[in-house]
Amino acid sequence: MVTLPYAFLHMRHNLKYFDKMRCLRKRSAVSFLGVLVICLLFMNLYIEDGYVLEGDKQLIRETATHQLNPERYAHTYKDLSNFSGSINISYRYLAGTPLPRKRYLTIGLSSVKRKKGNYLLETIKSIFEQSSYEELKEITVVVQLADFDSAWCEGMVQDISQKFAHHIIAGRLIVIHVPEVYYPILDGLKRNYNDPEDRVKFRSKQNVDYAFLLNFCANLSDYYVMLEDDVRCSKNFLTTVKKVITSREGSYWVTLEFSKLGYIGKLYHSHDLPRLAHFLLMFYQEMPCDWLLIHFRGLLAQKEVIRFKPSLFQHMGYYSSYKGAENKLKDDDFEEESFDIPDNPPANLHTNMNVFENYEASKAYSSIDEYFWGKPPSTGDFYGIVFEKPIKISKIKVITGTEDRQNDILRHGALEVGEKIVGSKIGRKCTTYLRLGEFKNGNFEMTDVEHKVLFDISCMRILVTKSQKEWLIIRSISIWTSQTSSQ
Repeated sequence: MVTLPYAFLHMRHNLKYFDKMRCLRKRSAVSFLGVLVICLLFMNLYIEDGYVLEGDKQLIRETATHQLNPERYAHTYKDLSNFSGSINISYRYLAGTPLPRKRYLTIGLSSVKRKKGNYLLETIKSIFEQSSYEELKEITVVVQLADFDSAWCEGMVQDISQKFAHHIIAGRLIVIHVPEVYYPILDGLKRNYNDPEDRVKFRSKQNVDYAFLLNFCANLSDYYVMLEDDVRCSKNFLTTVKKVITSREGSYWVTLEFSKLGYIGKLYHSHDLPRLAHFLLMFYQEMPCDWLLIHFRGLLAQKEVIRFKPSLFQHMGYYSSYKGAENKLKDDDFEEESFDIPDNPPANLHTNMNVFENYEASKAYSSIDEYFWGKPPSTGDFYGIVFEKPIKISKIKVITGTEDRQNDILRHGALEVGEKIVGSKIGRKCTTYLRLGEFKNGNFEMTDVEHKVLFDISCMRILVTKSQKEWLIIRSISIWTSQTSSQ
């Protein structure tokens, strides 16, 4: 048996100790650099914008625990000028180029190589096939191939170019790629929510993918809708989107949702895209993209979800882009065939009924799944609509009560339309009304209104003709126009 000298053993022990110390210093240096980068980022925001960003550490802490406070930090993201500028990166154009003329809507999708299944071509096909010729003139589809496998990207570009050549030539389809050199560190990131390391890397890269896509699309159109690469579209979805946007004129919104799944069908103003891109990059390693989108909406002071039903987009993939895992999620509010969406032209809404909490008058006229709720109405109470411009109406439909509150219907009421507006902008009202009919079982519906009313309609009101003990829910007011008056 050979006995090693004590000095040698002592030296080997010291070497192990110094190795540990070196590893510790490396880890400490990495942690220190991470903290330093965050500090420099917020110092930059302070210097460039002159804001004293109090509680920045709290912001980072709250973000990491999915607890951002929207009201507290709304000014930070609303007013910072460097958040409204584009991110300085170079894109590779793989197919098509942007047209100089802005379109109405950009549809953005990001796609990576999947272990099982590939639905990108079917998604692009659905977008174009479900759009009319007139709708195609108003959309641009941007596909970002976000995989670092160049052979896969080349193969996908070839397939896309062969199947959709005429859309590329027409400027409706653009395929882009961002080189890997522009991506931040994707290894050794924080493992929030006990996610495995590969899951953290996947979702963090996905946040960066979307940030780069949003950045590219910021100036292509007035509005932007985010899709995934495994989605089926409803027939004439653009026409529906336009009607919903028109019905929201005069109201503040950040995000309109046309699907309840993840980040499918999330609609934004294009002028918000640079800020959203910066936001995703700032917190790319903190949490999944759909959570960050919720925080972004809240930080820009939209507290409630504004979601349209029925959904316009459906998840169709069976295998996830993460490890090829099964993903059978479906949106049960989706309807593929076109449906009769009301126009609901811009209007001022008011009532003299006693409104319950925040179920205000505007919620009955919205295309979103909301309603007006008032305490028991009395004879002569009304719900009034004053249109911004006189209109021709073809159809009116009013539904009161809900499935779970079937007693809260209008038991005795009439629907009237008016003309000859008087008063200031705030107190405008019609002086003359024509009664079109009575409510039956809480509902009112009439077609061919333009043939029954000879004047351009400036006002419409729901009039309570007899007091009731039950509360009143006006679930939806739907108006279809035949043409806008030239007055």
